[in-house]
Amino acid sequence: MKSKRWMVAVAAAGTIAACTNMTPQQQGTMSGAAIGAGAGAGIAAISGGNAWTGAAIGGIAGGIAGNIHGSRQQQ
Repeated sequence: MKSKRWMVAVAAAGTIAACTNMTPQQQGTMSGAAIGAGAGAGIAAISGGNAWTGAAIGGIAGGIAGNIHGSRQQQ
């Protein structure tokens, strides 16, 4: 169990470090997708739906919204 937590922590640190050289549009897309996936999974789980489907739909919608917001910040 401890090794699994360690691997998750290393993967999370690597993911965060990979986002340092992104444009505002790229950051918005990634942030929006992550937030949307989390929200979609949570809403689907609460409403009795499939959490994976909710995460996929939320991730797509959040990514699109984040991309639009990031492109406006970049201008």
